[in-house]
Amino acid sequence: MAVLVPAAVSLALGLWGVRRGGSLWRDEAVTYDMARRALPDLWGTLGGADAVHGLYYLLMHALFRLTGDGGDPLLVMRLPSVLATAVACGTLALLALRLAGPRAALAAGLVFALLPPVQRYAQEGRSYALVCALVIWATYLLVRAVDTASRRIWAGYGAVLLTACLLHEFAVLVLLAHAVAVPASARRAWLTAALPVCALLSPLVLLSMGQSGQVAWIGGIEGSAVAGFVGMSATGLLCAALLRRGHPSPGRLPALSLALLVVPPAVLLLASLAKPLYVDRYVLYSQAGAALLIGTVLGRARPRVLLVAGAAVLALVPYSLHLRTPDSRLDDVTAISETLRAAGRTADGVVYLPGRRRVWTLADPSSVAGLRDLALSAAPADSRTLYGTETDPATLRARLLATPRVLAVGDPADQPLDRTPTERAKREILATAFEPCGEWELRGVRVVLFVRVGGC
Repeated sequence: MAVLVPAAVSLALGLWGVRRGGSLWRDEAVTYDMARRALPDLWGTLGGADAVHGLYYLLMHALFRLTGDGGDPLLVMRLPSVLATAVACGTLALLALRLAGPRAALAAGLVFALLPPVQRYAQEGRSYALVCALVIWATYLLVRAVDTASRRIWAGYGAVLLTACLLHEFAVLVLLAHAVAVPASARRAWLTAALPVCALLSPLVLLSMGQSGQVAWIGGIEGSAVAGFVGMSATGLLCAALLRRGHPSPGRLPALSLALLVVPPAVLLLASLAKPLYVDRYVLYSQAGAALLIGTVLGRARPRVLLVAGAAVLALVPYSLHLRTPDSRLDDVTAISETLRAAGRTADGVVYLPGRRRVWTLADPSSVAGLRDLALSAAPADSRTLYGTETDPATLRARLLATPRVLAVGDPADQPLDRTPTERAKREILATAFEPCGEWELRGVRVVLFVRVGGC
């Protein structure tokens, strides 16, 4: 029961509102496009872009091939994350059961299922829930390997962790957490398992370093990110202190959980001082450390503390409801497609500001059917890129000036502007040779109909 109940609760939460009203956001649109490319095109694209997600795209490609055209693409994309999160909750409960007993196991699994970031990524067509499940499984195997000194379990630990890292290479940061928590008596065996993981991951790391321009969108460290990290770390430290006060020998759980909670995000935050890399979903698995600590405290708590915990769960209800609406994500590709389909009836061409916002029409190219993509040189699949390649400024100018009515699809006005020659040319030509004749504002998107000066 201590294992099955959290897994069942997580599964129910994951299935609840999983379609989000038929919406998807830009990252999921990339998953959909990449997974449905022909295998040679997909493989060729990974050589120049998004190699960090390569294994995930290959898995989703196989899943889409298996389901064919008859399945709901939103469910096909999101069900693996729903199932992975349920497995993660059950495995976390198994880990807590081994370290702290059945009450802690039940509470830790439920806490993990209810954490807002876990609920969010349980319903996304991206790799983070799968990575989280594998990292928790590897952590469970680590504890078993330390206890049994079994070479087979040590080998399993390395294999599971390597799979997690190949799904997203920042999973390797959990090795630092494990290094802090593993006892001295097992350190040599741990190194024997960990070093091959690093060696086998290194080709992917080198390849993805050459694609580092893809994370140029990540800005400096935001105050909200630091506040979230500090808040969760403080909660974890408080829980660890409570466990130590109640039990002079609290066992391995506090140290392991704190390492899992604090070390991976702290390292990524510190690395971001040199190059911005920190995004909370990259270290989603660190939430398992918080769930272990909070769950163990609740498992040993008095009834009045459990009442407070119940109130906290009720307080999460509005946020949980919001997560299952289209407005919970940065944008809504489905709504954008509907807007473009309507607005495009009065336009002759379309231009994306910047070009990577072509992602909004990857899932539904029919939304811009009949409109010439004025900046496009080669389509995404043909060029084996994520968003296609764009033409030079001179060609772009000639195409724009020959088009009476242009639909500009781009970021809201308050977003940073790309400074490439082609992007500068788009803005300069639209500002000088055209005038706005209609505008549509959506969440995270601004669509403007431009016509030649005097033609509105």
